Amino acid sequence: MSDIFSFNGAEGTGWSQPSPISEDSISTVPMSLRRANLPRWPRASEPELVRHYTWLSKRNFGIDTGFYPLGSCTMKHNPRVNERIVQLPGIDRVHPLQPEHQIQGLLSIFFEMQEMLEVCSGMDQVTLQPVAGAQGEFAAMRCIQEYHKDNGQSHRDKVIVPDSAHGTNPASAAMCGYEIIEIPSSPNGFLDLDALRGAVGDDTAAMMITNPSTLGVFEPEISEAADIVHSAGGQMYYDGANFNAILGKTNPGLMGFDAVHYNLHKTFSQPHGGGGPGSGPIGVRGHLSDYVPSPVADREEVEGGGVTGDGYRYFWRTPQKTIGKVQQWHGNAGAVVRAWAFYRRYGRELELMSEHAVLNANYLRHRILNPESDVRKKIPAMPVDGATVDFVKHEFTLSMSPLKDAVGVSGKDVAKRLLDYGYMSPTLYFPMIVPECLMIEPTETESIETMDKFAEDFLTILSEDPSVVTTAPHTTDVRRVDEVQAARNLVLRHPCEK
Repeated sequence: MSDIFSFNGAEGTGWSQPSPISEDSISTVPMSLRRANLPRWPRASEPELVRHYTWLSKRNFGIDTGFYPLGSCTMKHNPRVNERIVQLPGIDRVHPLQPEHQIQGLLSIFFEMQEMLEVCSGMDQVTLQPVAGAQGEFAAMRCIQEYHKDNGQSHRDKVIVPDSAHGTNPASAAMCGYEIIEIPSSPNGFLDLDALRGAVGDDTAAMMITNPSTLGVFEPEISEAADIVHSAGGQMYYDGANFNAILGKTNPGLMGFDAVHYNLHKTFSQPHGGGGPGSGPIGVRGHLSDYVPSPVADREEVEGGGVTGDGYRYFWRTPQKTIGKVQQWHGNAGAVVRAWAFYRRYGRELELMSEHAVLNANYLRHRILNPESDVRKKIPAMPVDGATVDFVKHEFTLSMSPLKDAVGVSGKDVAKRLLDYGYMSPTLYFPMIVPECLMIEPTETESIETMDKFAEDFLTILSEDPSVVTTAPHTTDVRRVDEVQAARNLVLRHPCEK
């Protein structure tokens, strides 16, 4: 039951089709907008439709289905209570054009979320406008750009990005018109300060960096790096994709950053939702606060307690020198409310969340790289660390190069074989500075039993017959595809008969 268009029951039965458009109505539609052929609607009964979509749902894999160790994406369990809260009538039935006095409760949630994000990041102003991490990156860089322009320093047209940064970092800066200066990591995976000193200059606008990096390591000299950039007149931008590794322990403000984006769909448990909806708010220090995208939630004291009873009236405010809107309406309200509920529920316990995320990553890393002697004997070649450090933060990288050199099994082969064992594969071939890379993030919500089983199955795959691994997956609905062909020849229409 894979093709709903194959259902073709009796005329006028099953799933009702729209009545034919009258000739009089058609005459009012311009020729350029008319269909060449009538739409092909399936004639299906309600049970057939239910079965079809139930069958489709079973083909999907997500965090509710199994272990999803997608490095740098923080695919973790999302508490169901957050869904109940976001579905309350006063939240899910709000229209973006409603006047402020009718949405005081929602505005208070927005304001609280801004304050919470300011506190945990060490920033002075947060806007919830951006609805994706990359959009947050772009918005923050535009704030920096306008700041330099107002200071008569439009000549600052270069942005420094380490080679361990997220790929969206240079892309977002390039969208602002900046030239990207990539600096290499040191042999141990850390930021190379000598390379940074050689890259900064009078034309440096900013440096974009993730800390912990995509290698899963914390930059021990991040404060010195910030001093180098600031001394050259540049700004420091913090990619908050890996924010769950440091929450409650330190913050970008303490490290010397001027701007940061957050991923509410990672750290703060907003579901990814199959590519959306996400939320990528940005926070900035005081000197950049006038430039953030509008609107931001604000409040003023009122007599009588106000509508919400807390003594305030809430309202939308447009910053004085705002770069404008980067998203229609007020941002992704549902994502904000879910994150707010998560933050309110756990509060200071979010520090424990970070501790568990780091603990799980180090535990799983140790389990994979230190198998029992009898297990190790069965493996032609063990993977090696992407970074030579004793401890990682929330994620770690493995290079499968030794296995590829020994028996021809690549990182992609291992990732595909994991699908047969019921796991979503880890992030593959990123960061690119690690050859045959797998980036693994267990997150704080996975149990020790899950991680033990994953480590066991992972090591089993390394010991399997290479012919089995290199032809995987064997049990999925879709087998191995030609990625290049698929990317260049997209199938965007249902292949039904015309």
